[in-house]
Amino acid sequence: MNSFNISVCLCVLVAACGVQLARSEVFSALVEMEGLIETESYLISYLEVYIKAQQQKVDSLKKKLLEYQVEHSEAALDTGKYLANPINAYLLTKRLTNDWIQVEALLQSEPGKEELAKIVDARSVLKFPTSEDLTGAATALMRLQNTYNLETSSLAKGILNGIQYSSELTTGDCFELGRQSYNNEDYYHTVEWMTEALNRFMIEEGFSNNHNQSEPEEFTKAEILEYLAFSTFKEGDVESALEMTNELLELQPNHHRAKGNKNWYETVLRDANENTKRGDDGSADITLSNVKMEIHKNPSIRHTENSVYEMLCRGDLKQTPAQQRELVCKYVTNNVPFLKIAPLKLEEANKSPYIVIYHEVMYDKEIEVVKNLAKPRFKRATVQNSVTGKLETANYRISKSSWLKTEEHKYIEDIVQRTEDMTGLDMLAAEELQVVNYGIGGHYEPHYDFSRREEENAFKELGTGNRIATVLFYMSDVEQGGATVFPQLSLSLLPKKGTAAFWYNLYASGEGDLRTRHAACPVLTGSKWVSNKWIHERMQEFRRPCDLIPDHPLEYDE
Repeated sequence: MNSFNISVCLCVLVAACGVQLARSEVFSALVEMEGLIETESYLISYLEVYIKAQQQKVDSLKKKLLEYQVEHSEAALDTGKYLANPINAYLLTKRLTNDWIQVEALLQSEPGKEELAKIVDARSVLKFPTSEDLTGAATALMRLQNTYNLETSSLAKGILNGIQYSSELTTGDCFELGRQSYNNEDYYHTVEWMTEALNRFMIEEGFSNNHNQSEPEEFTKAEILEYLAFSTFKEGDVESALEMTNELLELQPNHHRAKGNKNWYETVLRDANENTKRGDDGSADITLSNVKMEIHKNPSIRHTENSVYEMLCRGDLKQTPAQQRELVCKYVTNNVPFLKIAPLKLEEANKSPYIVIYHEVMYDKEIEVVKNLAKPRFKRATVQNSVTGKLETANYRISKSSWLKTEEHKYIEDIVQRTEDMTGLDMLAAEELQVVNYGIGGHYEPHYDFSRREEENAFKELGTGNRIATVLFYMSDVEQGGATVFPQLSLSLLPKKGTAAFWYNLYASGEGDLRTRHAACPVLTGSKWVSNKWIHERMQEFRRPCDLIPDHPLEYDE
């Protein structure tokens, strides 16, 4: 099941069961969400049995009801004649004694009681998402919508970048996404999703009226309008907010909050009109258009770097042909004797700073072993606090990770040795192999791998200096999204199973190369697995000689 379907499952499971368990954060890694499919399968199987038992009870009651109705209809035509028949008199008496006792017993019976108990018990023995997971899944969808410019109507239809991946969201699903956005004070997406919910609600309401159907909704039109009006106001469109509030008050004239909001909106508009008039006598020309803050067409454009980052994620920004013309692919031995007979396949991705991609440097059997070793230890991925040096979780890094020691398995030893062969650097000063799986919309916003001068406590406990280089192994293909991008270089590296990216974080002088600031784009569809080795300065004195020139780049030596 893809990430889009899973997010819908989250909504269904949490809403249906009302479960509140301990902090689990299953949304932060797709591998963690696999257990939710098992949970859903368990619930479906027992719910089917329970419904079948309930249906048998209802069918039996309907059958009895029909028998009573047939006989009663005949008796009602001519009561005297009906009761004059001794058989009818006997049957009437039987229906109201023995037969009715059976009906009462059937009404009081609890078919499916055992299955219901198992469904209830499932809350304590199976993996359920928490309300935090639901919020995380909803936030992830909003992140994907921003980054990849996904239209709300298409996303609601299960279409991602023009490809149909899943069934449509229901009106209730759209309402819930709008409500989650509202709770996160994301008023832009609240407007988007509540508008979609309102449009679908009106269509369904019209269909129900035309076909004399009346199905209970989880919410009302008035509730949608309340969320929509206030969020529209927060986005700066006061006139539209007032119109929606007036419509809400037509439905519920005594709605307390709506009446208060209506008064406030009218006050804002009245003040704006008065300010417009005062602008004619030489004072500041404050008009209604000034009061109406410009509604964000894309709230993700917060600053230039983030804009470039998202353009790179979408593939809207690429290196120039002139830049790409200088890049080559080649076999390299890196002065390693073994590689003389089995050279590595190197693809240059960028000249300065020097970034390369090695192909076929992690094998399928190695990947599976690494995954299996990592899964039981997964924890929410952390970042280093620049002030305290402590590791902590952050909303700009959504994934789960674990760390594997070199000596844990022969395959890890082989991977570490291969990393040394690729980089020419000593692995004794490298961190353990970090394995990462990204969740729904999993990403890591622009960051440096090395510590800056002001981060005095970073890596202090390791005692191995700064991170001189990064090797990033891609352990899976990703259907859409998940690229590694370098905003200052207009460079995107697409995940390809078995490849590894390598770059230096530091100049030869030990100064950090700010151009290596990079990010992991959100995963749109698929599951992204990576592992990495961060290599530190210590033990590299003879393998990577220092240079006194502060910004002299450390070129790669074949």
